[in-house]
Amino acid sequence: MQAPLRNVIAEEAARIVCSESLIDYHAAKLKALHRLGLPSRHTSLPDNGQVDAAVIDYLRLFGGAAYTQRLARMRQLAPRLMRSLAAFEPRLTGGAVSGAVTVAHHLQLHVFAEQSELLDMFLLDRGIDFDIDERRYKYPGGREEQVPLLRFSTDGVGVDLAVFMTDDLRRTPISPMTGLPYARLNLDEAIALASN
Repeated sequence: MQAPLRNVIAEEAARIVCSESLIDYHAAKLKALHRLGLPSRHTSLPDNGQVDAAVIDYLRLFGGAAYTQRLARMRQLAPRLMRSLAAFEPRLTGGAVSGAVTVAHHLQLHVFAEQSELLDMFLLDRGIDFDIDERRYKYPGGREEQVPLLRFSTDGVGVDLAVFMTDDLRRTPISPMTGLPYARLNLDEAIALASN
């Protein structure tokens, strides 16, 4: 596929992500194909990294003050949460790091514990209501693992805590956006990001 057509699909997918609060990039790409009248079987799709970059561009152009405030609120909340979760060596990741955050995106933290139940008890002890889910992560070599996911809201921001085993601090999964290991910011890095 020619690069310009791939760019057009990525830009339309980004518009869909931002205007329809869709966080599934694959679904957005398929919708973009349909809206552009392109055949889904014979059209190569842009990769997620290209769509993510287009989402950031779209938000910077059209997100206005609401986008700027949402991103700043997430980035400022992250260090506060990370301090409270210090025993679990939290790392900031996802859209708050890249800048690709719409109203549908949550603050993403990777935390580490010998047992995921330790996080459950930590949140319950602090009176934080949360939902339990799972998220699939891919690792180098193609292996995939399901990781417990704790979801809650604080200060008007949705928060996702992906609970990895302690050893996984040195074993980073692959980001579906870049195909590279996830960017995981420690507390000092998250503080620096929030002050930018």
